[in-house]
Amino acid sequence: MARPIKDTPVISGEDARRFLEAMENVVPVPDEEREKMKKAYEWSKSIATFPL
Repeated sequence: MARPIKDTPVISGEDARRFLEAMENVVPVPDEEREKMKKAYEWSKSIATFPL
């Protein structure tokens, strides 16, 4: 039987400030990098063999 999932702890103080700052200043991924990531994903998907 699975164990119960614990609640996610609330962040506070300096950690909360850094988290909010990171959320407000999101840097978009360049299109070239996005294309590289997509190609890597498609390659991984093409060689994956998972039994159903």
